[in-house]
Amino acid sequence: MTHKIAILPGDGIGPEIIREAVKVLTCLRDQHGLDLSWQEAPFGGAGVDAAGDPLPAESLALCQQSAAVLCGAVGGPQYDKLPREQRPERGLLRLRSSMDLFSNLRPAILFEELADASSLKPELVAGLDIMIVRELTGGIYFGQPRGIETLENGERRGFNTLEYRESEIKRIAHSAFRTAMQRNKRLCSVDKANVLEVSELWREIFESVATEYPEVELSHLYVDNASMQLVRAPKQFDVVATTNMFGDILSDTAAMLTGSIGMLPSASLNADGQGMYEPIHGSAPDIAGKGIANPLATILSVAMMLRYSLGENAAADKVEAAVKQTLASGLRTADIAADGDAVSTETMGDAVVAALASL
Repeated sequence: MTHKIAILPGDGIGPEIIREAVKVLTCLRDQHGLDLSWQEAPFGGAGVDAAGDPLPAESLALCQQSAAVLCGAVGGPQYDKLPREQRPERGLLRLRSSMDLFSNLRPAILFEELADASSLKPELVAGLDIMIVRELTGGIYFGQPRGIETLENGERRGFNTLEYRESEIKRIAHSAFRTAMQRNKRLCSVDKANVLEVSELWREIFESVATEYPEVELSHLYVDNASMQLVRAPKQFDVVATTNMFGDILSDTAAMLTGSIGMLPSASLNADGQGMYEPIHGSAPDIAGKGIANPLATILSVAMMLRYSLGENAAADKVEAAVKQTLASGLRTADIAADGDAVSTETMGDAVVAALASL
């Protein structure tokens, strides 16, 4: 069966890094025999420009009909003054919601070749391999009511609602426990149960689901302590599960432990294994068009897509091996170059493809 992939280049550096990822897909198809097909569609600011909508109906339909979605990045200063529902980021939220992509997997892996790129001491981060499982379609980002209102005295009040249903917590808990079973069988659930009733329910349900996974060691941390521990002793963690907002923050902290946010992929999955794959960095409009963006996070997102949605584990291993081989050869883009001797986006992508073709 052909694996159908929807590709959303998006904005800023998105088209540049997606171009290199497509080269990897082409190599997998033409030289490794994978039955892949893909189609591009406008999304984010490009969707606004093309159809007046950050998630055009045709783009959403393509995504829903595909086994997986590969996304570049969205956003740019030229869209900041648009009405809220037309802003590129709203298209991203709508896509996650429309496809019910509730489980966000964000690995923080430090390649040994980049140990010196981390801001922490090498002995603290050498061998780092953390997976953060973030609930993605609930919590305070989606809760209702929300808004800004003017009170009787003329003062304005902003408000958002933090809520989780039992069923939402159960499904992300199962996703986190299954992920832990595939790794080192250690799961840390992060909440704020000392002050939030939502977190009390979160912790209670995680404890209940834990009985179905007796091989997994479950622990709990409050989010403030977890953020401190990520910097103090990050290698104590294997799998971390948490809410939408906490996961948004902690995953970026974990990302910087690896030296560059430009190295890290992500997966957002629904209950059927259909997923959206994207680098966790933004659209970086300040460097768009300069050919200096790091494509490795997007290429590693392809590896995650092969593993989690397409069931092509051997191909995923090859892509990751090609990235590692490329780094071992000494090639670096500007964000990970210690001595300023950096290569272009295209050069890095071509090197990965050459390594992949040789495997």
